[in-house]
Amino acid sequence: MAEISLTLSELNGQVRDAIRDHLSDAYWVRAETSDVRRNRNGHCYLEFIEKDARGQSIVARARGVIWNNVYEMLSSYFETETGQQFASGLSVLVRVSVDFHELYGYSLSVVDIDPSYTIGEIARNRQLVLKQLEEEGVLTLNKELTFPELANRIAVISSPTAAGYEDFCDQLTKNPYGFVFYTKLFPAIMQGERSESSVISALEKIYGYKEHFDAVAIIRGGGSSSDLSCFDSYLLATNCAQFPLPVISGIGHERDVTVVDMVAHTRAKTPTAVAEFLISHASQTAADLMDLQQRLVEESELILQTAQNQLNELSRRMIHSSNIFIREELSGIQQLSVILKHQANRLLQVESHFVSEKSQYIRMVSPENILKRGYTLTLKNGKIIKSAKELLEDDVIETLFTDGSTLSEVKKINRKTGI
Repeated sequence: MAEISLTLSELNGQVRDAIRDHLSDAYWVRAETSDVRRNRNGHCYLEFIEKDARGQSIVARARGVIWNNVYEMLSSYFETETGQQFASGLSVLVRVSVDFHELYGYSLSVVDIDPSYTIGEIARNRQLVLKQLEEEGVLTLNKELTFPELANRIAVISSPTAAGYEDFCDQLTKNPYGFVFYTKLFPAIMQGERSESSVISALEKIYGYKEHFDAVAIIRGGGSSSDLSCFDSYLLATNCAQFPLPVISGIGHERDVTVVDMVAHTRAKTPTAVAEFLISHASQTAADLMDLQQRLVEESELILQTAQNQLNELSRRMIHSSNIFIREELSGIQQLSVILKHQANRLLQVESHFVSEKSQYIRMVSPENILKRGYTLTLKNGKIIKSAKELLEDDVIETLFTDGSTLSEVKKINRKTGI
């Protein structure tokens, strides 16, 4: 015959009694929170998990519960001390009692929490990420970038509905100096499990247009501080650290400094503070430009004055040199004038002698002089006849003598009779 059997509820009851008898005390347990949620009665249900040393596989799991009256007290205390809401993904040290219910099974009831452990774990994780970034040589890369003197083209990563984004834009638009800023929003999820990948995706989109921007502003204003964990992640931090444009963080949480804050070129506490930084930088650039303008004016005036002085001195020297040159040239001209006059006189004498000789020759060979010597000139139609062949019978010719002229008619001579 079979041994006495038990119903499931009877067996579970014995398990419950055994746990109560042997695990009656409360225990401090280290674990990670998961699937944290509250029901309509205010009770908080969650899972506690433990991962292996590499943080990949879950090696232990237990259901947990924080009853409403305990949750109101512990959650407020935890957030005040850590700056974080009690949520999934936190490393916690909780004091629990072990329960076993016939219907719901094994669970852990939270009765107390040690916030300092969570703070230490957050700090430890941040230090591990920072150490890894430093070992890889990227921790200060973004800080080493030169922030542009003129930085008014800003790529903004934020939730489009965030109040902090509106405050940021409003602050830039209404700046007291009238500076013009050009902003482009790259929407991203700024809290929750998808925030890390969403912000990285926005950075990748900005990278495609990096030549159109001077800097990147990552802003997250208002809301709970419980979702800052993504800004402590290695992947997001290394993307920001190695980004080719200066990154300005304005995550909107004054108490905690995240890893992204540490690797960013400039950290501002809030979105409004990011806007104030950009306005202040533009104001300083404007002041530097005004100072440079004044210096240029002063240097230009000094250069012009020096040049004027040099020109005056050169002019004085040129006038002095010109006077000396003019005197020397005048002396030379006077000497040359004397020489020219002497040469001209000699030339005139020579030419005058030549003209005199020619005039005498011309007089000697002139027709008048020839006629005086007894010669005559024969003309036909006013032209001198040099040869008898030029005359025809019955031509009328004129014969010029020294004291007058006669007209003759040409007759052909008979050479036999002479008539």
